[in-house]
Formats: sequence, C-alpha cells, structure tokens
Amino acid sequence: MAEVYLYGMILATNSFMVKGDFLAPDSYSELSEKYRLPGGETGDCATILAGLGVNVKVDGNHIGKNVAPLVRKFYEDKNVDISSLCFDLNYEGLEDYVIVGNGKKTAFGTTYDFHNNGQKRWNIPKEGDVAGCKVAAIDPYFEDGTEAAAELCNYYGKPYVTIDCRHDEYVFRHAAVTIISSEGLKRKYPGKTPEEVYEKLVENGEGLVVITGGDNIIYGRRGGELNTRIPFTVDPLCTVGADNAFKAGCVYGLLKGMDDDELVCFAAACAAIAVTKFPLALYPPKLEDINALEK
Repeated sequence: MAEVYLYGMILATNSFMVKGDFLAPDSYSELSEKYRLPGGETGDCATILAGLGVNVKVDGNHIGKNVAPLVRKFYEDKNVDISSLCFDLNYEGLEDYVIVGNGKKTAFGTTYDFHNNGQKRWNIPKEGDVAGCKVAAIDPYFEDGTEAAAELCNYYGKPYVTIDCRHDEYVFRHAAVTIISSEGLKRKYPGKTPEEVYEKLVENGEGLVVITGGDNIIYGRRGGELNTRIPFTVDPLCTVGADNAFKAGCVYGLLKGMDDDELVCFAAACAAIAVTKFPLALYPPKLEDINALEK
C-alpha cells in the first residue's frame, strides 16, 4: 500500500526557458531550454514526494490520449502508483504552457474551461486507495470528487493536506493542513489581507492554517497564536511549482509527524530549493538539500 494518496490535477506541462530578457510584445525571443513533462498540483507533488523516498498513489482528472504516454513513461521507474487513473482515449488531454526567464513567468492553458465545461473528466476516489494510505492530499477543484475524497479521509481517520479552499467548504473543515497561496487569496478572498483570511479560516476549522500569499508565511490554529516565518532567501531560477513544492513539504511533514513549526519550516525549505531548479520534474528537491537549508 502507498504511504501517501494524492487526489488532484495531473497534466502535461510544456515549459520554455527564454534567453536574455523576458518576452516583449512584437519582438522575437530565443529559447535556451524546452521540456514537456508531467505537472499540475498533484503531478508535481507526486514527483517531489517520490524523490524524497515516499511511496505515492495518485488519482484525479482523466488523462487523455496525448498525455497518457508521457505520464506512463515518466512514472514507470518512480514510487508513484498510477493504476487508479483513468486513461481516456476519446479525449486529447489537458496541457499547460509556461514561459520563464529572468525571474519571471507566464502560464496559459485551458484549465478554467476544463473545470467549467460541465463534462466532469475526473474520477471519484476509490475507497480502498484512501483506506490504505497513511496521509493524503486533496486538490479542491473536482466538486463531487473532492468532497468524496475528503469524506473518505474523514471516515477512515486519514489526515490530509488541501490548498486554496474557502472556510465554508467541507474539504477545508476536516483538513489537517490547509495552505492558501497568493493565487488562492486572489481567487477565493478578493480584497482581503492574509491576516483577515487567516482569522476567518481558524474560526471555522480545527487544522493548521498556512498562508503563503503575503510577504511572510503566517500559520497557526484556532485558539493559538498567529505565527510568522520569513521565507528562505535563495536565487530563484524558476518559480513554477513553488506552491506545489510547499504542499509536498507539508504532506511529508504530516507523514513524518512533525510539529507545526517543523512542518512549515520543512515546507518552506522544500519550496525554496524547488525554485532554484528547472525543470522541477527532472530536478525535484532532495532531502539533504532541504535539511541543509533548514540549518
């Protein structure tokens, strides 16, 4: 059985590193590197955790015919069980495109349409997958699938990490750890400060709340103090996947029984190491590098 069960987004990420200055309108830019590799919140998290020596099982969105060979090939030699995924030969598959250079990035794709076209191309979690794990992570994007994953974790007493959800969602109320990124702040709580969102969340849940979307990381629980942590200072090469690396760090910390301070520190170090690599899928953070940065 896998130690960790991940339910969420897996897609093909096409990433391009630009030489020199970043893209400008009506101009030509030369590429120095380009890759097509598995990505997405759950894809990145699975890759990172496997690199840290964790056995992982994944499920989530349907994997279309253009993406399936990439996913199968990439994970065949890693501790990532993809047997629960649905490989749909009648569907092209979901991809995104990321351009990076000079510390900047821009991403584009069709993920909003994927979530809003009414087709529901995702699995409902399998009970045995959740029952057999020690720790889980659940992305909040798949409506009935997300809620089913949270309900199964709650029923079997499996602690889980979730991201970018609201205080009134079932997946938040029962989470062991909830992470709110800068994107989550903008989309779920427009106009609110990180501190305002933190107060709303800790009022409505029992788990650890971590907000990474401000100048500092803030974290804590209901009835406790609001804690802050300054992110690690590194020279970033590519910030794509930083939030996913932080999530992976929280999952690892939960699996290893870290206390709140240790968990947030480990997750912050994992994210910091991740942004010094390109592409993340080929160079996931190593445990020795994370531990060295923490010291």
